[in-house]
Amino acid sequence: MSVQAKICGIRDEEALRVAVDGGAALIGFVFYPPSPRSLDPTAAGALARRVPAEVRRVGLFVDETDAAIDAVLAEVDLDMLQFHGAEPPERVAEARARFERPVAKAISVAAREDIERAGAYEEVADLLLFDAKAPKRMADALPGGNGLIFDWNLLAGRDGARPWMLSGGLDADNVAEAVRISGAPMVDVSSGVETVRWQKDPALIKAFLDVTNTL
Repeated sequence: MSVQAKICGIRDEEALRVAVDGGAALIGFVFYPPSPRSLDPTAAGALARRVPAEVRRVGLFVDETDAAIDAVLAEVDLDMLQFHGAEPPERVAEARARFERPVAKAISVAAREDIERAGAYEEVADLLLFDAKAPKRMADALPGGNGLIFDWNLLAGRDGARPWMLSGGLDADNVAEAVRISGAPMVDVSSGVETVRWQKDPALIKAFLDVTNTL
């Protein structure tokens, strides 16, 4: 079975088509207004309706309110919510119950103690996503999608209670090595399939999925 891949930050029909045709298991739509990858709910809803039922539609939120998530869900039929901010375990559990959808929680990683923090989310999140932590000195850093890599060895041999996904600086050239070292069963890519920053490149999406489909 191939490693499952999520293409995050989709904003246009061509990128979506290539991702779906290439075998992406999940498509990510960003609902974080400070991010240039963010979409308004109406535009995201139009794209989401083009996603076949077997591909999961994921909405990325950062420390968002219930009202804002409700507004998105009124326009976009999401299969999963992804929380990419400082949401505590209590918030994840509350949202999971309130919105009656699985919740993925992103964990920002720079050192082993960051991996250990994931334990607090094991009982409340349906999926954990390990992403690179942006250094404090990085200007205009986003909660994710910064193109940064962390030490994949920190995840080697991971035996958690929940499914998990590797993110952070992945692309077609390094994803095979990242999976080999970390043992990741799922991978997430955003900046690694962009040539112009924030703009998805269909050729890079295809190249990434061509690799993950062989893993």
